[in-house]
Amino acid sequence: MDDGFAPVSTASAYQAKPSRNPVARHPDLVRVLVVEDDLEMAETVAVGLRRHRMAVDVAYDGPSGLDRALFNDYDVIVLDRDLPGMHGDDVCAELLAAGRPSRVLMLTAAATMDDLVDGLGLGADDYLPKPFDFPVLVARIGALARRTQRAIPPVLCRDDLRVDTAQRRAWRGERLLELAPKEFGVLEVLLAAQRRAVSAEELLERVWDEHADPFTNAVKITISRLRTKLGDPPLIETVAKSGYRI
Repeated sequence: MDDGFAPVSTASAYQAKPSRNPVARHPDLVRVLVVEDDLEMAETVAVGLRRHRMAVDVAYDGPSGLDRALFNDYDVIVLDRDLPGMHGDDVCAELLAAGRPSRVLMLTAAATMDDLVDGLGLGADDYLPKPFDFPVLVARIGALARRTQRAIPPVLCRDDLRVDTAQRRAWRGERLLELAPKEFGVLEVLLAAQRRAVSAEELLERVWDEHADPFTNAVKITISRLRTKLGDPPLIETVAKSGYRI
């Protein structure tokens, strides 16, 4: 397969490449936590998912994975079953008990029917045995993410602004806008909010990831660039103490 990952059992065999999988079209609204104790595999999977324009955080053991999952709002948690410190089964059970809305995709080297039944019985939403094809992982993450999010129309419109969320293209009137990925992500979030003000913190969380400095001015800079590219009359309004809205 030349547009994704071949079946692998170790991270050294991964070669992350962008694919033509449709899931890659829905990028910055999907936030993923990868909990995997194999450092090389975890980082390589994270890089591959980021190339599909997902916001990805990584944890390398059960306790830190659970902490992140309880503290942050993830759409999907990719959870290895055999983790140090706290077994993946226990992490999954704790998340279920806490009522977290994140969908759990459990990974394991074991692939028997009993393992599948056990994992789903603990509250996992899906189950993927190792080795796996990377496009399959991406597709399953996309399918799970769609269950956690309010459906976004394929085309978002406001006045003369039109955004095609599937093709990742935007127009102001008849003018095609040349937007960077983060600019498109911010624009999509603002439009999907339906006139609700979106805070800089929410934009940072949904369009970036946990590695983004909470004190960064990345949101402010991106909004400024968006305003310039959108042109007049202005569409993005700054709402005092609340954030931004269209």
